[in-house]
Amino acid sequence: MPTRKISLIGGLLGVWLASSSTSALAAAVTGSVSLVDADGRAPKKRDYSGVVVWLESVGGAPRPVPAQSKQATMQQRNKMFVPHVLAVEVGTAVDFPNDDPMDHNAFSNYDGQVFDVHLYAPQTSRRVVFRRPGMVRVFCNIHETMSAVIAVLQTPYFAVSDAGGRFEIRAPAGEYTLRFWDERSQPDVVATLTRRVTLGEENVTLPETQIMASDQPLAPHQNKYGREYTQRPEDRVFYPGVRR
Repeated sequence: MPTRKISLIGGLLGVWLASSSTSALAAAVTGSVSLVDADGRAPKKRDYSGVVVWLESVGGAPRPVPAQSKQATMQQRNKMFVPHVLAVEVGTAVDFPNDDPMDHNAFSNYDGQVFDVHLYAPQTSRRVVFRRPGMVRVFCNIHETMSAVIAVLQTPYFAVSDAGGRFEIRAPAGEYTLRFWDERSQPDVVATLTRRVTLGEENVTLPETQIMASDQPLAPHQNKYGREYTQRPEDRVFYPGVRR
């Protein structure tokens, strides 16, 4: 077959594949969430960020861990994990860069995948590959007030709501189960919000979903050794260019 004809066929095939891929992911599920108390009243501080929303294919087998892991980042900045809630697919490598002028030690010994990156210096980073699905609660072994959540999901179709509660998930046409998770709510309460969603060629807009927030404070956590945090002296701060 002449080279020119092969090139033409290859080019047409590439265009067809690109258009097919685009149309397959053309549909989106959009919606919003809000938090209310047991009486249906909204909180004074209306920050509805951090709600994890995801789609699970109905009747589909769990997706295998990809051969080449995807990558995400959870920064440590101003003695906080940023973002506070991160959603990733199983098999994702999450980097924990230390952007503070002090040491940190990210770890988790709760639900989901247990890990400990140990103590590391400013302007360095550690990486953890999350191979087990679940809600991973992340803490710092030095700073008790630092906490975050990594939602490790067996699906690539997910979103985390913004401060206004809005979310959008793009996925191929098909039947899905839509699920929610929120750190401020009880799991059995959030489970009642699960629903079936059918995606075709048109986008699907859902009505606002109200999530009842618990009036119970989050349970205190212990350090990575299973002991209470002790009072520490002021952080020893290291600045770039200063010999340690």
